[in-house]
Amino acid sequence: MPERAVKKLLESAIKQAVVDGFLTFITGMARGVDLWAGEIVLKLKKHNSDIHLICTPPYEGFEKRWDLSDQKLYHKILEKSDYTKYVCEHYSKQCYQIRNVYMVDHSKRVISFYNGTSGGTKNTINYATRKGVEVINVLSDK
Repeated sequence: MPERAVKKLLESAIKQAVVDGFLTFITGMARGVDLWAGEIVLKLKKHNSDIHLICTPPYEGFEKRWDLSDQKLYHKILEKSDYTKYVCEHYSKQCYQIRNVYMVDHSKRVISFYNGTSGGTKNTINYATRKGVEVINVLSDK
């Protein structure tokens, strides 16, 4: 799916969340969907000061191996966010799962972009479902 279409679906889900009364958003800060969601929340925040963005990178320096444009976007989002929580002190095999659990444990709704493949997104959705956290998958809920 083209980036523009993904962003449109994300923006629609985030705007609906605001309408539904959700004003604090958490992003895991991964390249792609996480960063795009952060950008969208910050854009909406310009028009609604009640909206807040929390960034939860798995560890400090998470972005160091990315290309320069993604690093710039990452730092721009961090700088404009309301709060940053590094969930681990350094990289470990578990740091991404720890980050995902932290986000679910601090959420009442998860907005996901899940295409059916195994991995971290699937594990996070399964965890959220077990915890009774509402999951909106922008791919299937459109």
